[in-house]
Amino acid sequence: MPVLIAGGSLVGLSASLFLGRLGIGHLLVEKHPRTSHHPRGRGNNIRTMELFRTAGVESAIREAASVLADNHGILQTPSLTDTEGNWLFREMDPGGKAARISPAGWCLCSQNDLEPVLLNAAQGLGGELRFSTELISFEQDADGVTATLLDRRSERRSTVRADYLIAADGPRSPVREALGIGQSGRGELFHNVSITFRAKRLADAVGDRHFIACYLTNPEADGALLPVDNQEQWVFHAPWHPERGEPLEAFDDERCAQHIRTAVGMPDLEVEVTGKAPWHAAERVADHYSDGRVFLAGDSAHEMSPTGAFGSNTGIQDAHNLAWKLAAVMGGWAGPALLETYGMERRPVARATSARAATRSAEHSHPGYSAPATEGQGPQSNVMAVAMGYRYVRGAVAGADPAAPAVPDHFTVSAEPGSRAPHMWVHRCGVRLSTLDLYERTCVLLTGPGGAAWHEAGRRAADALGVPLDCYRVGEGPDHELAPEPGTDWAELHGTAPDGAVLVRPDGFVAWRAERSVPDPEAAMTRALREVLRLDA
Repeated sequence: MPVLIAGGSLVGLSASLFLGRLGIGHLLVEKHPRTSHHPRGRGNNIRTMELFRTAGVESAIREAASVLADNHGILQTPSLTDTEGNWLFREMDPGGKAARISPAGWCLCSQNDLEPVLLNAAQGLGGELRFSTELISFEQDADGVTATLLDRRSERRSTVRADYLIAADGPRSPVREALGIGQSGRGELFHNVSITFRAKRLADAVGDRHFIACYLTNPEADGALLPVDNQEQWVFHAPWHPERGEPLEAFDDERCAQHIRTAVGMPDLEVEVTGKAPWHAAERVADHYSDGRVFLAGDSAHEMSPTGAFGSNTGIQDAHNLAWKLAAVMGGWAGPALLETYGMERRPVARATSARAATRSAEHSHPGYSAPATEGQGPQSNVMAVAMGYRYVRGAVAGADPAAPAVPDHFTVSAEPGSRAPHMWVHRCGVRLSTLDLYERTCVLLTGPGGAAWHEAGRRAADALGVPLDCYRVGEGPDHELAPEPGTDWAELHGTAPDGAVLVRPDGFVAWRAERSVPDPEAAMTRALREVLRLDA
């Protein structure tokens, strides 16, 4: 197999989907017999939904998430029957700002609903996905990875040879441990037990407060309540203190039910516990994201506090960043050194994001976390800066500011090298689409009304280098492939003059920008493509 993926949860399945869309053969192995049945990892931010939009699964995800489509905000209150509660925030997108900067939107879709959508989409793209199959050992050499797999149903072992291995095998990653890659960060922050339960009368107490989560602050029984269907099915995160010697076995059904009753303020509530799963909030980032032909992605590379849902989104974005680079190298249009930029780009983003997540948990007084709100690195800013504003200051970019932070304090739309390319509605052959819809399989060169020289130079440079490049001119008239909607200025949005150009990577990040014309545009384009794709390394 060209690529072996260890782990079939959100990140592994996303990697399978993204690789399949790019025509890269792969085998995914997951030790569990099926996708997750526990409703966790539910917040999918705007950037993640943009990636799923490009991958053709956005509508299916929204359909799977429809039952929670009207849930917004986080409520903090002593109990559901108390009138002293307050909203930590009420709307995910106050003022409708997201609709102006993205064709997608934030989506509340629990992991148990999202994973089947990803699995179904990935299965139709040529990859092979095996559940109840575990990676038990591997060795690598200069040319690839040899892995031993165990079929947990038949106990049969088999050997697979792959060019590359992606380890999406969770926070206790056996692959990371086998490679001897250490971790840094503040370590474990707090622990919870996630309890799924049914309670028919709880919806009456919730009323019309359709929240994403409710932090219940009763000192005798605090915790976080999350809706599954807004009617009978719910999740409760109860604080757990193993550091005090509290065993997991202490959370029997009766204790869990009584804790929930006390927390919500309904002592006679009928509670049917249907499942329990411990989880650990931590701040850890792997010291390296790769070793030879093996790459870490998702929780194997970083652990984050759950507040803000940054962990799963960062992992899915890891997979997207790595997928196009593997496809480019294996397709022969990028140098092998391009793969070294994966860790260069993603690790600084994870370090900054994990610190923000811990700070947000402290600010929100997440149940079980007693750290003061002043902890963390730098000021806590809005979620949009973390979700949309992260950037790559080193890596597969040309002309990025190396002194810029990986995650800024505030989000602004920018087309600076290393940042997410701006969204702009355009029409192509009578079809309305976002410029973000153009970015998936190849690099893309966008030029403005006065950029004809760049357009031709890009084609010549790409042909000479053997690099696939889609070139689009944005403007009115038959000489332009993309027509902007009225009131939209391509040059202003992308920070160039009308005769400038912007080179965008397949993952939708700006690789290079020319703010205006130059005497030899073909030479400039050639230098940019060589630098970004590491063709000279």
